Amino acid sequence: MNTATGSDDPRDYMRDQGFENYTEADHATWSILAKRQRELLQGRIADQFLEGLDHLGIGDEGIPDFRVMNQRLKAATGWEVVAVPGLIPDLAFFRMLANRQFPAGFWIRKPEQLDYIEEPDIFHDVFGHVPLIMQPIYADYLESYGKAGLVAAEHGALKYLARLYWYTVEFSLAQTPDGMRIVGAGIASSPGETIFALESPSPNRVAFDLGRVMRTLYRIDDYQETYFVLDGVEAWPSLDIDRLIPLWKELEGQGEIKPGEIQPEDRVLTQGDGSYHRSKSKSAA
Repeated sequence: MNTATGSDDPRDYMRDQGFENYTEADHATWSILAKRQRELLQGRIADQFLEGLDHLGIGDEGIPDFRVMNQRLKAATGWEVVAVPGLIPDLAFFRMLANRQFPAGFWIRKPEQLDYIEEPDIFHDVFGHVPLIMQPIYADYLESYGKAGLVAAEHGALKYLARLYWYTVEFSLAQTPDGMRIVGAGIASSPGETIFALESPSPNRVAFDLGRVMRTLYRIDDYQETYFVLDGVEAWPSLDIDRLIPLWKELEGQGEIKPGEIQPEDRVLTQGDGSYHRSKSKSAA
């Protein structure tokens, strides 16, 4: 979720993608990232994600043209990808999602930033996020999230929406008939976290619970200590406002949960040993 400040009007941030301005080096960077990530995701990500890549024409030949991609996306779910210059304020972000517009940065990282950048670029936003928007249930979830965000802003509950976005849209896993699979965009666009989220013994993997997720703090500087696992690729939480407002009030009386903590009521699928973050804290000491 975004943390920028400024106008709350989405139109103030919409830009032309400027597809003709990309250089050969830009397209080459995309190709390297997309080819590498597609190979890593085989057998690790939900099939629906790979189907979305194929149907949208998001491949490794170069940066996608939003005009072409949006024709396919609109036909499938009524969504469109809108170019923005970077992070945008929360209310503008929520309004875009509520209008079935997904904001995506149009710039791409430099070759020396292949493995990590702080601010999400077009590869994260488009390769990571857009394929699942081809799925009607996920597309509806994102719209509902945007509408819930606008209500949360009125109720002082934005922190709960930020945590929900982090642990679903960005860093979630899901149970499938073939085993646990990636569905979060932050994992799907990161080579290191693709492996870590599914295969490392370090993190906890806990069955998704809406209230639990909204209480849980997260890491923005490293891999997650806990991943929440949906019951299925289409098991996105219902964001009924009449249910959310009482839940937010209830959560105000409860404490926050640290990223790596396990709660007695958790349905733990994998209890991590914490080795990764423990070793990093020792090396930093």
